Amino acid sequence: RDDRETLQVRAGGTDGEVIGSSDRSLATACQPNARAGRLRDVATMVRATTTFEEAFDDLFRRAFRVARRILGDATAAEDVAAEAMARAYAHWRKIGDQPWREGWVVRVATNLALDVARSRNRMADATIADRGREDDDVAVRLALVEAMARLPKRQREVVALRHLAGLSEAETAAALRVSAGSVKTHLSRGLAALRSRMGAELTLEGVAADV
Repeated sequence: RDDRETLQVRAGGTDGEVIGSSDRSLATACQPNARAGRLRDVATMVRATTTFEEAFDDLFRRAFRVARRILGDATAAEDVAAEAMARAYAHWRKIGDQPWREGWVVRVATNLALDVARSRNRMADATIADRGREDDDVAVRLALVEAMARLPKRQREVVALRHLAGLSEAETAAALRVSAGSVKTHLSRGLAALRSRMGAELTLEGVAADV
């Protein structure tokens, strides 16, 4: 008998075909265990999609809330929330079963809303001075957006998650995957920087507090 190891398979009642060792991976891939593995992968994807659908309303509401507080405009906030959720869906297999997924969505929505607000600032600066109280509120919002945009990234994220999105200290820490002590430090520094630019009376909770 030839010393080279071969693998013989017989299918459909036809004569057996000799397959060399180089073809073993193909033969293995056709085995029931391999097929079962592929089916498990598909089932995992289906479960992930279902979980996204179940989580959608709560996550969209959180994204909308933080976007509305930054933009003061429900229509624009809905657009931002929709984009944040589209990005969440694209990354769902990575974030879907994580305890920080809400924070991930809120952080994305915050950054998107700040981008929108800053682009608006450039158009709005020249039109605010001659208007009434409503535009005084707009001026405060625009100043806040500019001040937040100048914060270091981590400080901006902590301030947004804690004071605009309303996450707890523990939720913020989980969302950013840092310690609670780190959240306290970044929050303290971020608020101090904002107050130095906007005044000691700054209260973020007053920004679109009716949302």
